Amino acid sequence: MTDAHETAADSSLRTTGGAPPDDGSSATEAPIPLLEPRDGIPPVIADEAALAKVIAAFAAGSGPVAVDAERASGYRYGQRAYLVQLRRDGAGTALIDPVACPDLTALGDALSGVEWVLHAATQDLPCLREIGMVPARLFDTELAGRLAGFPRVGLGAMVEGVLGFLLEKGHSAVDWSTRPLPEPWLRYAALDVELLVDLRDALEKELDRQGKLEWAHQEFDAIASAPPPEPRKDPWRRTSGMHKVRRRRQLAVVRELWQTRDRIAQRRDVSPGKVLSDAAIVEAALSLPADVHALAALNGFGHRMGRRQLEQWQAAVDRAKALPDSQLPQPGQPVTGPPPPRAWADKDPAAAARLSAARAGVSTLAEQLNMPQENLIAPDTVRRVCWEPPTSVDAESVSTALAGHGARPWQVELVTPVLVEALAAKGA
Repeated sequence: MTDAHETAADSSLRTTGGAPPDDGSSATEAPIPLLEPRDGIPPVIADEAALAKVIAAFAAGSGPVAVDAERASGYRYGQRAYLVQLRRDGAGTALIDPVACPDLTALGDALSGVEWVLHAATQDLPCLREIGMVPARLFDTELAGRLAGFPRVGLGAMVEGVLGFLLEKGHSAVDWSTRPLPEPWLRYAALDVELLVDLRDALEKELDRQGKLEWAHQEFDAIASAPPPEPRKDPWRRTSGMHKVRRRRQLAVVRELWQTRDRIAQRRDVSPGKVLSDAAIVEAALSLPADVHALAALNGFGHRMGRRQLEQWQAAVDRAKALPDSQLPQPGQPVTGPPPPRAWADKDPAAAARLSAARAGVSTLAEQLNMPQENLIAPDTVRRVCWEPPTSVDAESVSTALAGHGARPWQVELVTPVLVEALAAKGA
């Protein structure tokens, strides 16, 4: 039985504030459906006066604060928050409408010295940052589950496996920009933070039992202190199906159609995929239609599309076709790091041998520690060190290289011996 399985089987972990007391029953019993928040569904905060009361209540609360946010991915442009949920001892649960209350800086400031508990924090932090909520300290229950070796780390699976309660997850992909929000959605949203602090407490005990708590703290600190990501360069290159587009003129059509679609989607505040599909963009790029009639015959530009829409897409195609060769995009993207591993055997057989040995060593160590390899050390870090190893391979030089690529101290300590052996191996 692995450590993670022992966790799930430990009935002492399957207790929660507001839930029936632990009677010593086995964790193999059916989970208890969690149907209602313990304090009922709170009203949605949608004005400054109500927000001020929430800020005061949460500032006066105690212990960590559970935080979650709901977006309208697939419905609206961008990744803004359309509902923010919080729960803290002494304050209860709050549901805040960030459309009506777009600046939550005062709430973020009131909780600045408090540990925030989030599930999959990196997904919610960007939209929370946009409305002024930035944690100084956090606990990520999904990442904690990964480090502890749980095979399933979704919130529902974790709450069920660790606490013994069943969360209803039927509204995770709804359009949260809907107003007013239906009561079943609000109930779902409130329940998402209902047990988050309880889950945090149980996972903290398990990580401590496994000797991984300090590792987790280093990971959480790295997430909290990370700067906002840089804007993606040439985002149009991520169009699904781009591997089919090989000629520069065709690439220009993809770029022009993507940029036109993005402007329209932003203006209309709808998901770009609802304006024009990626498949349609690639189809037009491959076909290079001569006019609106040829465009209308392509998949994705069918009979439902009006004449004006067809004309705007054909105009984008024509702009790309009229570009001089000097302004056409180059195939592929500039590579700042090592080449794809599949090319290593031809470009640098010794580096390929180093990478093979390093991957095997990291895999073995991750299995021994009962955690995913990518949480033990980022695969990109391993590739970079293997492609350009230190001139003199020893523990100090490899540790310095790992730290230089952003590895945390616990990762450096554990992975350095593995990489020293791999980099010094015969044939590498």
